[in-house]
Amino acid sequence: MLGRFEGRRAVVTGASRGIGAGIAQRLAAEGADVALVARTLDKQEQLSGSLRETQAACRTYGTQVGVVVADLADQQARARVIPEAVGLLGGTIDILVNDAAAAVAVPITEVSAQQQRIAFECNVIAPLELAQAVIPGMRAAGAGWIVNLTSAGARLHQGPPFYLGPQGSTMELYGTTKAALNRITSGLAGDLYGTGIRVNAVGPRVAVMSEGFEALIGDQLPRELFESLEEIVEAVVALCDCPADVTGQITESLSLIADWDLSVHGLNGAAQV
Repeated sequence: MLGRFEGRRAVVTGASRGIGAGIAQRLAAEGADVALVARTLDKQEQLSGSLRETQAACRTYGTQVGVVVADLADQQARARVIPEAVGLLGGTIDILVNDAAAAVAVPITEVSAQQQRIAFECNVIAPLELAQAVIPGMRAAGAGWIVNLTSAGARLHQGPPFYLGPQGSTMELYGTTKAALNRITSGLAGDLYGTGIRVNAVGPRVAVMSEGFEALIGDQLPRELFESLEEIVEAVVALCDCPADVTGQITESLSLIADWDLSVHGLNGAAQV
């Protein structure tokens, strides 16, 4: 598997920690030049992880690794992400992974208009605008891979009676934005079908215990519901190298791994025992 992304340039958002950092490291381990995008340049006290740390991990594989510091909830910051990434990596983008997300843990009856705007700006508008920015280069190349990170929270609740999970309605806004992202994924895939640009979305079956998720949910969910970081990364990376007819898929990581008979590798690309 090592070297399969050699010669490709990738942008990964949310790359300072968690799933985004894992995806970036795996792409670099398999030969991709990577532009890392997030707000956190240096380590903070609140959460572990930073762009500098991810960059250091990715550089051990000998590929080109650039950093773009940007708040994706800000329109001006979003507008410079892809141009800066192109400049850092020396060419148009082959792979875009939209992982960055704003999770506002407030009951749906109490969430403010400002919180709604932040969630939609980061989780819906930013992935679409970044996709729009990379599409011209992908069209010219005749190939491209866009992967959006979605969530099981996008599913509708069955009821009445309703069970919203141990967190109640505090994740409803987040789930709403992911449902919107799924529709954007589907629409982009349909619009771009036949161009060689694949657009897919994948998320964990339930959750991955990343730094951000642990801070948000803590111990509200049983540990057996969580999958490993390596599993979700395996599924994402598979969609970063899928054939042209695999597009418009909204899938779960563990289902994709099983359906495609994938072996789960470490973040360094080595096979796990």
